[in-house]
Parts: sequence; C-alpha cells; structure tokens
Amino acid sequence: MASMEEIIDELKTRRDEIQVKIHLASKELQRDFEDLEGKWEKFRSRAGIDRTAQGVASAFDLLGEELRRGYERIKKAL
Repeated sequence: MASMEEIIDELKTRRDEIQVKIHLASKELQRDFEDLEGKWEKFRSRAGIDRTAQGVASAFDLLGEELRRGYERIKKAL
C-alpha cells in the first residue's frame, strides 16, 4: 500500500505535468491567434477594394473560410 507521501508526490507530479501542458497549449493557441490576426487584417483591408474581381473573390472566400476554421479551432481549445 502506498504511503500518504507517495500519493501526494504522485498527484503533485501529475498536476505539474498538466500545468506545463496547459501553459504550452496556451502559447500555441496565442501564436495561432496572432497568425489569424494578420490574415484578418488582410481580409478586412481587401474586403472593400477587391470585391468585384472574380479571382480575388475566390481568394477572399478561401481566406474567410480559413479564418472561420482557425477561430473555431481556438474556441474549441479554450
């Protein structure tokens, strides 16, 4: 039978590992969000300028979808 000290040590180790994983995931999500912010700025700036061009409209749609997926991924991770 494990001693109280062993149980406490095991739980502390698990807790510490989870804290590190949460911290790293948080940093990764923050970088993902920052990448999306750059794409968002491009999306916004081009939205009013390039609406009429067919090729640009397709690219605009793709970028919009990429932003939606990225934001949804971050939202689910939080």
